[in-house]
This record gives sequence, C-alpha cells and structure tokens, in this order.
Amino acid sequence: MPDQQKVSDQVRKDNSLLNQVELFFSILTRRLLRRGEFASRQDLIDQIREFTLVYDDEARPFRWTYDGTPLKAA
Repeated sequence: MPDQQKVSDQVRKDNSLLNQVELFFSILTRRLLRRGEFASRQDLIDQIREFTLVYDDEARPFRWTYDGTPLKAA
C-alpha cells in the first residue's frame, strides 16, 4: 500500500473531481461559514452536517464553461 505522500503526488491538478470538491467548499464558505455564528465546535459541526444534507437535496449539476483552450498568463 503506497504511503500518503505518494498518493497525493499522483493526483492531477486538473482533475475534475478535485474541481468539484473545491466548488463545494467554496459554496459552503459563501453560504454558511463566512457569516455564520457558532456557539461551539459542536454547533459548527451540526450546522455543516445540516447544510450538507440540505445541499445534497437541492444540488444541481454545474455548467462547465471552459472550452479547453489554454489560459493566458496575466
């Protein structure tokens, strides 16, 4: 079994699963964490779990707009 470092080195940066995970955490941050008030660590955990359950029911597929052309450096 490969060690943790080797596994993480094999994940491509353009992996669509990685992009979807980043999008989910971006949504979680914008909708809950940024303006959230949490009385305790357990309250934070409970609210994240509740958000995840609600989001799971309401989620729709993302519309990908990238056409595959190379991005230009700024």
